[in-house]
Amino acid sequence: MLLILLIMSCIIFIITIVVMMLATFLSKKTIIDREKSSPFECGFDPMNYSRLPFSLRFFLIAIIFLIFDVEIALILPMILIIKSSNLLNWSITSLFFIFILLIGLYHEWNQGALEWNN
Repeated sequence: MLLILLIMSCIIFIITIVVMMLATFLSKKTIIDREKSSPFECGFDPMNYSRLPFSLRFFLIAIIFLIFDVEIALILPMILIIKSSNLLNWSITSLFFIFILLIGLYHEWNQGALEWNN
């Protein structure tokens, strides 16, 4: 029984390697474009001087997005555990977490971090 499982897993591994190699060879483009192979950095021309002043507004918006994105990723598992937990504890925890999110959003709004026109 163990030998059969070992043989089947080796066969599946070989099939996946072959499919990945086949997909790699078939997806190669023969024409290499200079514009498509150059890095794209926030709309700036990569061939210019690299020490141009960078707007910190982009960085601030990206950090705010990451903070709220991670917190939303923490909220999603709460939906899955609603059936296996006490409804009162789940509600208090969820409302507390959302309340903290709303306080953070209000703080960012009050500080003017969400206003792009400054």
